Amino acid sequence: MRKLNLLFIAVVCVLMSAMPVLAQAGEAPAVDHNVGLKALAAGVGFAIAVFGGALGQSRIGAAACEGAARNPGAAAKIQTMMILGLALIESLVLFALVIVFVKT
Repeated sequence: MRKLNLLFIAVVCVLMSAMPVLAQAGEAPAVDHNVGLKALAAGVGFAIAVFGGALGQSRIGAAACEGAARNPGAAAKIQTMMILGLALIESLVLFALVIVFVKT
């Protein structure tokens, strides 16, 4: 319950910090001076995506090793499911990379 409360508070704080940005009614600038900030934000976002993907892949690998050690007869099925999971996680990280290149 404590983690859920902490997550809720963090989400509320992030949303409240974005409110003043959304409230401003300004004109679009003729020249975009925030190219460096966009690149920095894209890099940080991609780093978070890579970190999450690495955590997911390491957990899948550990679970597959543990499952194969407990039941060696099912090792082939476990390996197939592990490779499928790893491919899906890696594709999400690659999609994040594509989004970074599209947005910058």
